[in-house]
Amino acid sequence: MTDLRTRFTDDMKTAMKAGDSAKTATIRLIISAMKMKDVDARGAGREQADEAEIMSMMQTMIKQRQESSKVFRDNARPELADKEDAEIAIIESYMPKQMSDAEVEAAIGAVITELGITSVKDMGKVIGALKSRFAGQIDMAKASAVVKGKLAA
Repeated sequence: MTDLRTRFTDDMKTAMKAGDSAKTATIRLIISAMKMKDVDARGAGREQADEAEIMSMMQTMIKQRQESSKVFRDNARPELADKEDAEIAIIESYMPKQMSDAEVEAAIGAVITELGITSVKDMGKVIGALKSRFAGQIDMAKASAVVKGKLAA
């Protein structure tokens, strides 16, 4: 976890020295959001946010920018959409490799079997386990639909 925090700081310094204002600004946004997560964690009695929380935060940042980019493109503002897309690329560079659909299916099946889940009522337990084990590697919205499908069958 500390490696990721150090990487943010080092990359921001490098971007600043290189005069890359877009990357510098995006990394500053990530660090700012991470500090907010740390404050929340301290409120819960922990020193700082864990890696799963940071990955989830960055996934949220990506989704927000994807939505903004779509709105900008729909409203004939491609220059703003391009800015959002550039931020997405920078944030994604810190994310672990996304799992394929087959890997997601296998991971969900394994978690369901391991936890002995048989009902849709326990879907939250499966999602919680997936978030902690595969932080940043699975799109939880898609995973949620797959879990629901597996448990409903």
